[in-house]
Amino acid sequence: VCPVGEDETANPIVREWGAKPELAEPKDHVELALAHKLINWEDGIRVAGSGFVVYRGKGAKLERALINFLLDTQAANGYEEVNVPHLVKRECMEGTGQLPKFEDDMYGTDAGEDGINNLFLAPTAEVPVTNLVRDTILPESDLPVKMVAYTPCFRREAGSAGRDNKGIIRMHQFDKVELVQVVHPDKGFEVLEDLTGHAESILQKLGLHYRVIELCTGDIGFSSAKTYDIEVWAPGHGKYLEVSSCSCFTDYQARRMKLRFKDSEGKNRFPHTLNGSGTALPRLYVALLEQYQQPDSSIRIPEALVPYFGAESIG
Repeated sequence: VCPVGEDETANPIVREWGAKPELAEPKDHVELALAHKLINWEDGIRVAGSGFVVYRGKGAKLERALINFLLDTQAANGYEEVNVPHLVKRECMEGTGQLPKFEDDMYGTDAGEDGINNLFLAPTAEVPVTNLVRDTILPESDLPVKMVAYTPCFRREAGSAGRDNKGIIRMHQFDKVELVQVVHPDKGFEVLEDLTGHAESILQKLGLHYRVIELCTGDIGFSSAKTYDIEVWAPGHGKYLEVSSCSCFTDYQARRMKLRFKDSEGKNRFPHTLNGSGTALPRLYVALLEQYQQPDSSIRIPEALVPYFGAESIG
């Protein structure tokens, strides 16, 4: 189903969209954010330590504008918006496959006398949203189930020291809008193409240059059968940054969650589950600042975002 390869260097580029902006001396998002007082790193450290930031003034307004724009765009793509808990049970983390393998990367709480964490801060809305249908038997007529949620996400990022740690590219807490679908098993891979397109629509509406790559066997997550990563261009860093990972898990998660549907013959079957970021906020924020910077260091706001932000530029 996915290309064969040893590591990320074997991931083929599927397509690109748009063109890289022509910038003589592009500044990175840190310099731009500091110049316009959009993000305060010292405040984040003061409150929670390294890996956390505080968005202030127009910076906070831009973050909120992006969240609302993402939710409205995905609602127009047919997703039901859901507002879910940010704490999730251990069995929910096991159901979607984050546990047991990635426990060291999670923030656990509510440990019993045995020291085992029973609740976790959600590392992605994939966990609470997908688990809304755990232990259920859906009528086939309910498929597809399409849900979208905004949540903050919490990750220790264990072992990532020195990797993309500049600015807001990799943090312990970040905002994300997540897409989840539950579909008939005959349609899983077909729907993956649609879901990936829904994530891409965000970048297209914002006019941001990006590319789509397909993960090879040596790079794909163990629970996924097929994954596309969407990478947006960050000219201030001179590289692409992942803003979305869209996956079809076939019936892997459904089996772990005891999620089934009753088909037209009355048989209980496992559906396919899919999810993808629609999209992650920090790197989208980075790309917007860097791709839309002007020679005078002001930031032009994409036309689609102006009604949400309330201005055509910053600075």
